[in-house]
Amino acid sequence: MAPGSNDSYGSRARLQSGGASYEIFRLDALERAGVGHVGRLPFSLRILLENLLRHEDGASVRKDEIAALASWDPAGSAEREIAFTPARVLLQDFTGVPAVVDLAAMRDAILEMGGDPARINPLEPADLVIDHSVQVDSYGSPTAFRDNARLEFERNRERYLFLRWGQQAFDNFRVVPPDTGIVHQVNLEYLAQVVFSSAPAGASPPRAYPDTLVGTDSHTTMINGLGVLGWGVGGIEAEAAMLGQPISMLIPEVVGMKLIGRLREGTTATDLVLTVTQMLRARGVVGKFVEFYGPGLASLALPDRATLANMAPEYGATIGFFPVDDETLRYLRSSGRDDSRVDLVESYCKEQGLFRTAGAADPLFSDRLELDLATVEPCLAGPKRPQDRIPLKDSKSSFRKALAGMLKESGAPVDADRIDEYKQEVEVRQGGATFPLRHGSVVISAITSCTNTSNPSVMIGAGLLARKALARGLKTKPWVKTSLAPGSQVVIDYLRRAGLLADLEALNFHLVGFGCTTCIGNSGPLPDAIASAVTRNKLIVAAVLSGNRNFEGRINSHVRANYLASPPLAVAYALAGDMDIDLLSEPIGHDATGAPVLLSEIWPSAEEIRDTLDAALDREMFIRRYAAVFEGDDSWRGLAVPTGDTYAWTEESTYIRRPPFFKDLPVSPSEPVDIRGARVLALLGDSVTTDHISPAGSIPEESPAGRYLISRGVTPREFNSYGARRGNHEVMMRGTFANIRLRNQLAPGTEGGWTVHMPDGARMTIFEAATKYREEGIPLVVIAGKEYGTGSSRDWAAKGPLLLGVRAVIAESFERIHRSNLAGMGVLPLQLLAGESAATLGLTGAETYGIEGIASGLKPSLRVRITAKADGGPARAFEAVARLDTPQEVEYYRHGGILQYVLRNLLSGR
Repeated sequence: MAPGSNDSYGSRARLQSGGASYEIFRLDALERAGVGHVGRLPFSLRILLENLLRHEDGASVRKDEIAALASWDPAGSAEREIAFTPARVLLQDFTGVPAVVDLAAMRDAILEMGGDPARINPLEPADLVIDHSVQVDSYGSPTAFRDNARLEFERNRERYLFLRWGQQAFDNFRVVPPDTGIVHQVNLEYLAQVVFSSAPAGASPPRAYPDTLVGTDSHTTMINGLGVLGWGVGGIEAEAAMLGQPISMLIPEVVGMKLIGRLREGTTATDLVLTVTQMLRARGVVGKFVEFYGPGLASLALPDRATLANMAPEYGATIGFFPVDDETLRYLRSSGRDDSRVDLVESYCKEQGLFRTAGAADPLFSDRLELDLATVEPCLAGPKRPQDRIPLKDSKSSFRKALAGMLKESGAPVDADRIDEYKQEVEVRQGGATFPLRHGSVVISAITSCTNTSNPSVMIGAGLLARKALARGLKTKPWVKTSLAPGSQVVIDYLRRAGLLADLEALNFHLVGFGCTTCIGNSGPLPDAIASAVTRNKLIVAAVLSGNRNFEGRINSHVRANYLASPPLAVAYALAGDMDIDLLSEPIGHDATGAPVLLSEIWPSAEEIRDTLDAALDREMFIRRYAAVFEGDDSWRGLAVPTGDTYAWTEESTYIRRPPFFKDLPVSPSEPVDIRGARVLALLGDSVTTDHISPAGSIPEESPAGRYLISRGVTPREFNSYGARRGNHEVMMRGTFANIRLRNQLAPGTEGGWTVHMPDGARMTIFEAATKYREEGIPLVVIAGKEYGTGSSRDWAAKGPLLLGVRAVIAESFERIHRSNLAGMGVLPLQLLAGESAATLGLTGAETYGIEGIASGLKPSLRVRITAKADGGPARAFEAVARLDTPQEVEYYRHGGILQYVLRNLLSGR
């Protein structure tokens, strides 16, 4: 019997597909045994259930846990813990580099503790796609792609050498080289199998089972559109999964979102996803599964489904799942998958009850909501959050209201009705042209991100709009920095075949790279003249991008208003050059005769898009582009790869440093203790994102991280970004809480990484204060409001605070991934009781804090007692819930973190 297959319910069986035989674990065996109601479970839970059947070992997966999931009560609460073992792990380079750094450090640590470094090796297949490092330095030029690729390689050569070392040092680890595509689009178009087949030790014939994964990027959920169960986790949790550790989770609630009807003329999948994001965020689906169902699915092409699944983190769900159906099979064939693979997907899913068919009974759900696709209207979202949807018809008034608010934040009281009084124009001279800039000028327009560039319909739509605009004599405004950064090389192929690439280039939307670029914060610098005018005149300018994230300080340090929109709307705003416009009623520009041109006159029809797409896209493009996906270009292949089972760290490196997480690690953990005499490092408000905590963008010269790099001989032009420096903990701890838009209430009137040291009240950077507190032997806490840690699955948002000395975060609520990251790093997430906040409790952040209940024995969701004593005043006591949600997370915390736990287990042979 193969390991991990006790098979208490007799589910092991054979499946014939394409002339081959496979071992499977039948879901209907449970119903034959009188257990549960498998046929009415949501499809996503059926996949989890198969995972438990296949991995039942009596320890991490027990018979009663299988029965509990099979008998899932949609009206019940999430109280039962299960262990999920993904089939594979997916990484991108910003989060993947520190993950590989940690694995390399674990090899050193286990060697120093007397163990075998070869035991630190991925046991599950892991793929890393280098997609987050390219920056838009060059744009609006036929050489932009080549220029940016060269700069990317020069800046990141050391990181790429390290990844090449990892590629040869670790088994089960593949790297997709730079300038290939965005991780989620590569996953959708090539890596995902939908149904895996493998031959585990002792098993014959090979097993067939659902393709499942976790990824170190929150938008891993994009693959849910293909019927693959997967979601984003922190890098530390992904590392543990790579090392064979199951992911401990509570059986989730599943929200069913019923779609009916079809999208009307003039609307896009982007409009749909922004509508769904607003609806689900308002419904409250954080930590839950969302599964789409209903007759409306039949009208959604698979790329439309992938767009909806991609933004699950924006609506707060763990996943946004679409079951396998005929559209899934069609996409697999059209994207170049082998016929034998498609046949296996079909036969396996139909045999297992994992194939959606029209007319079948709806699954059971914890909650349901419905959307008629015909009610979706053109929209965008912003200026600071992806869930803040704005109907396009209201965009002008909404922008004016937002502008009034931003001006007030800057000390200029104004209301939206009198906004014209503050719309003074500033003359700018650049490249031989003179033009006006004002509040609301669009200075960045980017077709970017996996969310939309994976969708041929919206990309073709952008190209057709460009063609029609050119025919009317319209041009991009000279102050707009334009870019085209698709997530797949196939996009360029079909745009070129359709003749639309030339039309986009004529509007300055030249290819700048195959990567995340603007969406991740790699928009590159604005031209000096524009940046200077914005800074000197305190202009509030805008960016429009076809991405999924628009948090404060993320896109560009000079841009305060950031809007998410479809690729065609990104082109439209580049033509208009201004957010202070009603694109539905005001001219987007004027033709050669001076006649006004309305957006409706150049907007392509659904029929035009469909006909163009049918003629331009074929499966051979996918087959050709992915035939040598792991080989890379001459620069990648020409790297002199370091060798050896352990990495040769160097003190001179400013990119890759051995992290301190395992320094002097004892073989056995000490018991956790209560926290006493702690000070507050930061007192923060609501919706503090992982971008606020650990920015990914540019490194300011005057920041602690900038000063550190200068001290190591790095010039400001060589700084690269925080994201690219994640292999160096010295940079990252100095960059923690260093976002230029962070507002720490301990230092009112400031933006950025500022705080005050207590009790003397001296103002200094957060890094300087943390250093001083460490010298004084004082532990630290962070206090925050609702939705702490919203955004990317950024492990450095947990690692950085830990290295600064933060022992606990006290918040009103946490975003799912960040809470688990904190627990996985040994930082205690404490959630205030319902209705309580720092304000209602009268907390100022100047107090000294004690946290009791840790030493007496933590358990899941334990209430702890917190005391806050003002200097010279009385103590105030209140309770909070320790958000260690499972027994496994308690164990991780007891060990000081998940990686320490795994390392000790490997050392002991467990």
